[in-house]
Amino acid sequence: MRGRQTVRDMILSMAGVGVVVAVGYAFLPHDAGDGVHVVDYRSSLASAKRAAPYPLLGPEGLSDKWRATSVEYRKDTKGNAVWHLGFVTPSGQYAAVEQSNGGRDEVIASAVLDGKPDGSATVAGQEWERYQGSRYRGLTVQTGSATTVVTGSASYQELSQLAQSLK
Repeated sequence: MRGRQTVRDMILSMAGVGVVVAVGYAFLPHDAGDGVHVVDYRSSLASAKRAAPYPLLGPEGLSDKWRATSVEYRKDTKGNAVWHLGFVTPSGQYAAVEQSNGGRDEVIASAVLDGKPDGSATVAGQEWERYQGSRYRGLTVQTGSATTVVTGSASYQELSQLAQSLK
């Protein structure tokens, strides 16, 4: 008789714990987001613009549907200034601004892996070269000593929107 009572007590205890867990789960807040960690890039952009040896570009006027996820200004191993600003686009793809006063071909190769010329596009009255890579595509333009590449898995249309916003 004692064995049956112990098993019954154990089952009742487990049921009680299950109820507590279920109630806790139901009433605790859950993050309904998509896991994207948004960063505020504006102060980094302002600092980088003061430090860069070239006219550093940042977006102006993008909608809130463009969510910045990464920002960095640094010197590479050769002493070149490197600017990076990454976004999740309105369609959920990745897009980034990569800008450096390093060698043009090196900048493009690092931003668009295995990139091959893919025509050109006019963005805000300026001619940009298109590149298609194994994973990303990109738009690139040379402005003074800097090479700017707008790259990512986003469509050329979204990359053009980002490029058009750069000031």
